[in-house]
Amino acid sequence: MPEKKTPFHSGFVAILGRPNVGKSTLMNKMIGEKVAIVSNRPQTTRNRIMGVVSHDDWQIVFLDTPGLHKPRTRLGEYMVKAAKDATDGIDALIVMVDASEVGPNDREIVETMKKERVPKVLVVNKTDMVAEEKLMSVLASFNDCGYDAVVPLSAQTGKGLEELTRVLRGFLPEGPRYFPGDMVTDQPERVLCAEIIREKALRNLREEVPHGIGVEMMAMTRLSDTLTEIQATIYCEKASHKGIIIGKQGAMLKTIGTQARLDIERLLDTKVSLKLWVKVREDWRNRKDDLRTLGYE
Repeated sequence: MPEKKTPFHSGFVAILGRPNVGKSTLMNKMIGEKVAIVSNRPQTTRNRIMGVVSHDDWQIVFLDTPGLHKPRTRLGEYMVKAAKDATDGIDALIVMVDASEVGPNDREIVETMKKERVPKVLVVNKTDMVAEEKLMSVLASFNDCGYDAVVPLSAQTGKGLEELTRVLRGFLPEGPRYFPGDMVTDQPERVLCAEIIREKALRNLREEVPHGIGVEMMAMTRLSDTLTEIQATIYCEKASHKGIIIGKQGAMLKTIGTQARLDIERLLDTKVSLKLWVKVREDWRNRKDDLRTLGYE
């Protein structure tokens, strides 16, 4: 008799939560590659980002989403919509909270997402940052949350990821391999490169600047098998911010460019000539045309 083939299981899993709870860090860790930029600034993720984890008999397609918050700009409205739209057609849902600071907004999101008619996991992240006693108290406070599972973990260290994977695999329906086994994201190289540049700006700039930064890829040219030229413009909302981004004698822009170039070289597997410009676009986060130009549609 022919050997019975093991059925393949697959599904889409959205990751939701307020800003800065570690959604992108979790997805990157699950995939084993960096497909979403990470910083300690809230609202780092602005688009829905897809990441794929593939094994012999199962595949999970993760949808990393912008943090749920009360929007103050058109960009903010777009981000919240992108997060909520990500729950359409999913097979399971992860709602994340930060164990070190669970507040009313977290509990409101947890309560609101209860209505989603899919298996739900409450992930309590950053367990490495709290004492055992506090963690137990946080977990106890979610005893009656109504979710199918509660998983404490540290996306930073990887502790608890095995348990989360086991839980999610149990939720996957039989289905096709949606993407090739070697594919980890649907983001084009141009978008990934722009996001890397924005990440380095977020990590190096002062508190008041990062939210008003956008990056537009002007040109990306493969000059040879070993060299790629990239030209990009960093937009900010105020002339004073432009000076901060450039820095004294261009020092800040050079730091951002150097850090970005190294990451982009790893991504593209070529040497990179990176040329950056800084321009002011006042109030671009509220202008429909500017949002479209920078990829927020």
